[in-house]
Amino acid sequence: MKNKIFITGVAGFLGSHMADKFISQGWNVVGNDNLIGGYKDNIPKNVEFYNIDCLDLDQMTNAMKDCDIVFHTACTAYEGLSVFSPNLVTTNTFQIGVCAMTAAIKNKVKRFVNCSSMARYGAHKDGNVKFTEDLECNPQDPYGIAKLSLEKILFNLGDTHGVEIVNAVPHNIIGQRQKYDDPYRNVVSIMINLIAQKRQPIIYGDGNQIRCFSPIEDNIDCLYKIITSEKSTGQIFNIGPDNNPITINELASELGSLMNFKVKPVYVDRRPQEVKYATCSSDKIRKFFNYKPIISLERSLLNTINYVYERGPKKFEYHLDLEIINSKTPKTWQNKIF
Repeated sequence: MKNKIFITGVAGFLGSHMADKFISQGWNVVGNDNLIGGYKDNIPKNVEFYNIDCLDLDQMTNAMKDCDIVFHTACTAYEGLSVFSPNLVTTNTFQIGVCAMTAAIKNKVKRFVNCSSMARYGAHKDGNVKFTEDLECNPQDPYGIAKLSLEKILFNLGDTHGVEIVNAVPHNIIGQRQKYDDPYRNVVSIMINLIAQKRQPIIYGDGNQIRCFSPIEDNIDCLYKIITSEKSTGQIFNIGPDNNPITINELASELGSLMNFKVKPVYVDRRPQEVKYATCSSDKIRKFFNYKPIISLERSLLNTINYVYERGPKKFEYHLDLEIINSKTPKTWQNKIF
């Protein structure tokens, strides 16, 4: 092995942190990003960076030369927006992954590690069921469907062309470097950015949606093992704490307490196809790689708060177009009220 890795979405939240980790372990890191969902100053200095789109097969093939592993993090990870901009989101979820995989095959890359999403699991009749890797997937929105479809194609192409495939499923990662001026995703960062501007957080629906948020620090070492270990070949791994479920109402209250702000959330209509209960089991990753999260949710929220204050609160950037505007489209997005 040449110890050379290619990271798609290297200017993004997860991609840039993983680039730091691989550089610290002596790897040569190459990566690309079109800067839709990340900040250019996220990119570590030692990364060989290509400002190219994953949809450009020729440029991706050229940039990926001599790489041993591809870690695919690039994605317009907009679950809610995918209901109203399905072409944009699915193209930049499904098709970019197919293109990156094609470039990897052309370059005889040994291993392709895909960063999927807990949106793959969707909703279930049992209600608040904890998602395990062998659970039947029932995605509820175009984004989740695209993620699951990409997984199937990657395993198919990997089997056909001799590329090892690994599917990592981090859930609701939060922390420093996350894009916080994006009105369409990242509920923690959105709320922090609003509160930092002395504005009330906005909650879709009744706020009783349940999530588990995963500190970025607790993902890095575990992902490094998944990406580099032979025993992860062909596997799907959830990553994230599974013992700290929190409602969106509780999240808003906790942020208000940490930021010394009296929270009175503004409630708006629920978003279509939003999954009510989304928590993952991490039993498998504990068994394979002794996964042990050590950062508390409070500490991770404080880290994210400090990051936003250090960079300064920002106006929200409506950088993606709504393709479908009707009575179901959130008024917050139509009227740009964040």
